[in-house]
Amino acid sequence: MNHPFRRTHRVGLLSVLALLGLAPIGCHSGSPEAPYDVLIRHGHILDGTGNAAYAGDVAIRGDRIAAIGSLDGAKAKRVIDASGLVVSPGFIDMLGQSEESLLIDNRSLSKLSQGITSEITGEGTSIAPQNELTLAPQKIFLEHYHLSVDWRDLGGYFRRLEKSGTPINLGTYVGAAQVREAVLGDVDRAPTPAELQQMESLVAAAMQQGAMGISTALIYPPGHYATTEELIALAKVASQYGGLYASHMRSEGQSEMAAIGEAMRIGREAHLPVEIFHLKVSGKARWGGMPQVIAKLQAARDSGLDIAADMYPYVAGATQLASSLPPWTVDGGMSKLLERLRDPAIRRRIVADMAKDHNDWENLYLDCGGGSGVMISAVVNPALQKYDGKTVAEVAKAENKPEMDALFDFILADQGQTSALYFMANENDLQYGLKQPWTSIGLDDGETSLDGPLFEPHNHPRAWGSMPRFLGHYTRDLQLLDLPQAIHKITALPAQREHLSGRGLLKSGFYADVTIFDPSAILDTATYADPNLVSKGVEYVLVNGQLEWAQGKLTGATAGRALRHTPVEGK
Repeated sequence: MNHPFRRTHRVGLLSVLALLGLAPIGCHSGSPEAPYDVLIRHGHILDGTGNAAYAGDVAIRGDRIAAIGSLDGAKAKRVIDASGLVVSPGFIDMLGQSEESLLIDNRSLSKLSQGITSEITGEGTSIAPQNELTLAPQKIFLEHYHLSVDWRDLGGYFRRLEKSGTPINLGTYVGAAQVREAVLGDVDRAPTPAELQQMESLVAAAMQQGAMGISTALIYPPGHYATTEELIALAKVASQYGGLYASHMRSEGQSEMAAIGEAMRIGREAHLPVEIFHLKVSGKARWGGMPQVIAKLQAARDSGLDIAADMYPYVAGATQLASSLPPWTVDGGMSKLLERLRDPAIRRRIVADMAKDHNDWENLYLDCGGGSGVMISAVVNPALQKYDGKTVAEVAKAENKPEMDALFDFILADQGQTSALYFMANENDLQYGLKQPWTSIGLDDGETSLDGPLFEPHNHPRAWGSMPRFLGHYTRDLQLLDLPQAIHKITALPAQREHLSGRGLLKSGFYADVTIFDPSAILDTATYADPNLVSKGVEYVLVNGQLEWAQGKLTGATAGRALRHTPVEGK
């Protein structure tokens, strides 16, 4: 479904460039041997390097950039007038969640409309490997969306993705929790030496088939059950192929410094770079702590450890409502959790646990100040849809129940499938992190559209607004950094970090992933109250040389590809 948005008034380019601290520089030249497929004329080019913008044209032939510069005599099958617009590499989402949604409804309106051409996914769990143990907990989800899993390894998934078609490029990590679940199931115990060897073999197979590295999500079972030593063993396998270690750390709140230390130890002992997912400081009692977090990370970088982070430009997070419960409640899987919630004695134990901070698990509910800081964002049970957009505190009032009973009963009624927003972070901390030169942007959300099976009335606004919010609100309006730096952080920086060969720069011979936007108009419109609104200012998006988004409309092209990390055997 196409959703045009009203173009805002465009101010003169020179005044916008002056506002953003840019200055024109000399142009390059080139002449085609034959007509180009696409010619982008009269744009102001930000090539992703962080250098200042310059006026020029960009020519595309097939899926590659063929020439950049002053191309006045060039001919092309399609000409795009970029007068008054910035032409940049396509934006790269460093943590998306689209691996399954692309097989359900692949229109990708939410990604393309904000200029995203590539996504890296796989947070702790991943799309592969799959077997009976990994599929059992997904039964409700798969049945709800009529999704069949006909692959067992990453190579099989990539073949399925390419066959069904994808508008965006997609790469993925292999999840440490995924390989643990594939061997052990959802139990809280250490693997035997033979089981650990099986897990290592699954990581090696995924790396050989193109995984970007190994990832963890250590606040969520079964990933939470892994020891540091287990993770080091798996990370060493990924390291052999030149992969990264990417982590939703064991804590973003009470024990964040220790969690950073664990991530650093894994990177050092396994000899691989470290990427921290959605860096934040969680919990009102700890707000103002981002400078100390950044100082610790910077000191590690200065000592030689390759460690960086991605963020989303919002103070609320999002995950399952059941993730607010202590990890021990999920030992054995979702069925065991639901069984425990039916036991009054266990309920009392959970209430006591959730009333205080813990060093060994993340108390999301407490970090948000209780039920008033947790908003229902998606449900599966139709009878519960009236509570979409309501906080747990509001649900409790409507149901005339104590808040914790309302929480437990809601999880039971929706069989653990409810998604929620968690208002846990602070704006000053967010801004301090965003302006660091080594942080990039990850939405932590999957592609979706404004209708169809994936539509959720109360989704997180980050799904629709992250990149325009970063470029418009934080870069242009608040001037946290200049536009060339901002573009570098969402193009070349993530491409280099993930070894995406031939992507992330506007450069002759590189893949033609291109985003064209109005620097004076780009801005998010999605809010927590009204999250499903298309952002303003992104005019055109090309993926691998094909036009996918043009002046407020999807073209229907599916030019995206699987992004396979090239293994480096014996690194």
